[in-house]
Amino acid sequence: MSVSGESFREDERPRRGLPPALVKDLTRQDDRKAWAGVIELYGVIAALIAIAVWAWHPLVTVIAMFLIATRQQACFVIAHDAAHYRLFRHRTLNDAVGRITGGIVGISMCTYRVTHRLHHNHLYEKQDPDIPLNAGYPRGRSYLLGKLFKDLFGRTAIMTYRYFFGAPAINADTGDSNRPLNDTSPRLRAAARADRWWVLGFHAVMPLVALAGGFLIEYLILWVLPLLTFLQPILRLRAICEHGAVRDVSSPLTAARTNTGPRWLMWLFFPHHVNFHIEHHMYPSIPFYNLPRAHEQMLAHGVLEGAEVRDVRETLKLVIADKPVPQPETAAA
Repeated sequence: MSVSGESFREDERPRRGLPPALVKDLTRQDDRKAWAGVIELYGVIAALIAIAVWAWHPLVTVIAMFLIATRQQACFVIAHDAAHYRLFRHRTLNDAVGRITGGIVGISMCTYRVTHRLHHNHLYEKQDPDIPLNAGYPRGRSYLLGKLFKDLFGRTAIMTYRYFFGAPAINADTGDSNRPLNDTSPRLRAAARADRWWVLGFHAVMPLVALAGGFLIEYLILWVLPLLTFLQPILRLRAICEHGAVRDVSSPLTAARTNTGPRWLMWLFFPHHVNFHIEHHMYPSIPFYNLPRAHEQMLAHGVLEGAEVRDVRETLKLVIADKPVPQPETAAA
């Protein structure tokens, strides 16, 4: 993308990169792989809901709620790829699937496209809207657990959805906010406004549809409640694992983190290869299904030497450490 106010820039701060021909190959989109990810996502959601409704037992319901929340996060990830224009090659299809997949979990994909551009284009600069969420770690085990506890009981859900509707992120400790720069094209701003109305309309109508169809209780317990509870700590913890307690923000290799771990753990908490976060920041044009290959190629070419590539269990030890480490200063605008 080269349109002013619409592009996601590659992070070109000093670092070794992949050969341009290889990058071009890695950025090539394959709609079949995109459809496979989307169909798998919706299939798992449908299966979990069907099992929970069939059993309708408290223990099964709670387990299903948690697993559904992990797939709701997967909806965020699919919407994230669509926001980058990297889900499907055809722009109309890309945005339609991205808006629907984001909308059902309460986020406006088009609005997220506006704010997420700033995170990529100004990583750890004053314009980065994600700094209030990621900066300052480690803050101690009790601090993080307290935040996750509030998330789990729905006390921070409104702040999450304010962010995904374009409100400035607010630092809970200082009250400071990072208002996005007005560097977005008029076309994207108009699309974001329209998309927000579609999301609000969907979530206003769905309870009425569920009530008319006789499945209101199931809808509230198996879909709405996970959105407000289990999903919230999952979103926070993943974001902190990606950017919290980093050593140096002057390089994309150390301002973001790639997390590795058992395949089942990645499926639960880092769906659709979102754990390859350094790779994504360096090359945001690479679609999710090519990120594992990008990681392999970056290792083979020595690109990830000295990078923040860690087992997720090691990352957790870093972000919950009781002794704070000196934090990098926000980069100059």
